[in-house]
Amino acid sequence: MSPTLNVKGSDSGAARILGSGASGIAELVLFHPVDTIAKRLMSNKSKVSLSTLSPIIFKEYATAPLGRRLLSLFPGLGYAAGYKVTQRIYKYGGQPWFNDILSKNYKDSFTNTFGERKGKMMMQATAGSLTGIGEVVLLPLDALKIKRQVNPEAFRGRGVVRIFLEEGTTLYRGWGWTMARNAPGSFALFGASAVTKEYVFGIQDYHKATWGQNFVASVAGAVASITVAAPLDTIKTRIQNANFENKVSGFTVVKELLKNEGPTALFKGLTPKILVVGPKLVFSYTLAQSLIPWFSKYV
Repeated sequence: MSPTLNVKGSDSGAARILGSGASGIAELVLFHPVDTIAKRLMSNKSKVSLSTLSPIIFKEYATAPLGRRLLSLFPGLGYAAGYKVTQRIYKYGGQPWFNDILSKNYKDSFTNTFGERKGKMMMQATAGSLTGIGEVVLLPLDALKIKRQVNPEAFRGRGVVRIFLEEGTTLYRGWGWTMARNAPGSFALFGASAVTKEYVFGIQDYHKATWGQNFVASVAGAVASITVAAPLDTIKTRIQNANFENKVSGFTVVKELLKNEGPTALFKGLTPKILVVGPKLVFSYTLAQSLIPWFSKYV
């Protein structure tokens, strides 16, 4: 018997879209430059030192005036807006939907296997993992955003429509590695958040968490997610930032990385991601968790 997909959750679909969409827009405005810096550090294949840091981050604008250097951290903003807002709506609005499906169809199985409390948390984490896997449909927008940030010459003056028509499935390069990264990363994000609410704050109904409780839970989820997904994220980024015609496999990237840079290179950019990208995830996740129940009061 197939599972029931038409389920009604505690929050309306409109509330989930509005809450997660608002969090995506706010995150984009505040954190796009941070994302650019992290992507450029992960894509750099040479050793990083104080003397090379500025050229890596600002590229050809390393010696330009401060204002121009800061503006150079906003490449691909249009692609980023399309990707980030859509992604946050899907991720934060979609995970509760997957959780509703699991609760409707498989709650007894989770409860019998893990117990009532742990079963509830495992459903949250599993719903997050399923959401992360499905996120691969947004990969073309992510690929265009990353290329614009770290390899703008790949565009050669072409517009979005022309790139989609000419490149086609090339924009889905690295889809397997993206799914492999998203599944454990999203599992850790929503799972660690649920564990924090359940065991640290003793919250039974996660929708009733305060802003402060959502913030602490988001910190735990973000750190767990970024750390777990870091190696696969580095591989995915290197696959995506290559020129369109340069078709390189993930295994080739791993082989060359381990040979030339060593295994620790898999975690390149982890510290800046936790320190500066982590807050981005914490910010948007906290906002979404708080805004969705708030919007549910009105829509």
